[in-house]
Amino acid sequence: MSTLQDIQEEIVNEFEVFEDWMDKYNYLIELSSELPIIDPKCKTNDYIIKGCQSKVWLNAEYKDGIIFYSADSDAIITKGIITLLIKVLSGRTPQEIIDADLNFIDRIGLRENLSPTRANGLFSMIKQMKLFAIAYNSKYGSK
Repeated sequence: MSTLQDIQEEIVNEFEVFEDWMDKYNYLIELSSELPIIDPKCKTNDYIIKGCQSKVWLNAEYKDGIIFYSADSDAIITKGIITLLIKVLSGRTPQEIIDADLNFIDRIGLRENLSPTRANGLFSMIKQMKLFAIAYNSKYGSK
């Protein structure tokens, strides 16, 4: 299985192909079709990430020491962003997620090319994903 850093390297390489941010935004939109779709029963206020301008629903399931995320959003670019985060963090142990340094965000220029409200949303998504990992780590211990 690829390491967390390997997946980040793949993402950086995928984004290096594009010269300008309009192309990168289009790629984010394309990526949104790869999003592991959240169960419709999770599309409630309990699953909405606070701090995002658009609606983002996030669920985490814990199986055999590993966390798997699913999500949805009502905004297509945001859907692409959460797809990237899930690509990196899903299928990891809680401790790996807690310790993850998501350096690809700055390396592809995502943070600097998002509006302030979208950048806040990005960090709210990361925070929520790490909070799920902390909760599962507390409940089941690190393995």
